[in-house]
Amino acid sequence: MMASFEMRDVTGKKTGSLDLPAEIFDSKVSVPLMHQVVVAGLAGIRAGTHSTKTRGEVRGGGRKPWRQKGTGRARQGSIRSPQWVGGGVAHGPTPRDHSQKVNKKMRRGALRSALTDALQSGKLAVVDELAWDEPKTKQAAGVLDRFELAGRILLVLPVPTESGAVEKSFRNLPNVKIAYARGLGTYDVLLADRVLFTAAAIDGLTKAPELGPETRETKAPGKAEKAEKAEKAEKAEEVAE
Repeated sequence: MMASFEMRDVTGKKTGSLDLPAEIFDSKVSVPLMHQVVVAGLAGIRAGTHSTKTRGEVRGGGRKPWRQKGTGRARQGSIRSPQWVGGGVAHGPTPRDHSQKVNKKMRRGALRSALTDALQSGKLAVVDELAWDEPKTKQAAGVLDRFELAGRILLVLPVPTESGAVEKSFRNLPNVKIAYARGLGTYDVLLADRVLFTAAAIDGLTKAPELGPETRETKAPGKAEKAEKAEKAEKAEEVAE
């Protein structure tokens, strides 16, 4: 069942209502799923270039610092052991890939959960249209004031505008992030205190691959499958005779 949501223009006047697709804004909110997808996303952008040198990689330390016995001091084999200043690091970090695998179904489910939670918690707002010929930061700030949006704000547009005037206007404002219906991320929705959609962006969500229908790719049967089916058909005919 579609939920009806109030839609206003840039002046703050109500212009009507918009039906929000139930498959996106009326889903089950799964906190563990959202957490897993967000952690995987943040892990994927890590450079993974952290590196330390072991005692075998540090320069120097080839000579035994003093003889094994008779000095009264603890025995040492190299001045590049981990306990020495300037020595190698024991069990230190090495370059590695931090990325975690998350399938499409999980990503879609997490984004649906985040959008449903945004609607239920009152974070959502919808403006009918944003179309300016030239960048006007003052006008963009006025829209946020009339919609009573504060804190971290996520503005979702359907597609990049041709002139880029809307993006440039809001980009000058602090704590405002711009996203598009295609490529919208779970982390961006959860991080924002308020989410402002345009009416066209709501429509674009239904067509975005991030929220598309769950479909399975069917492969065409190969030669082995065809031969197996033909063999089974022949056996069935023999049994029937």
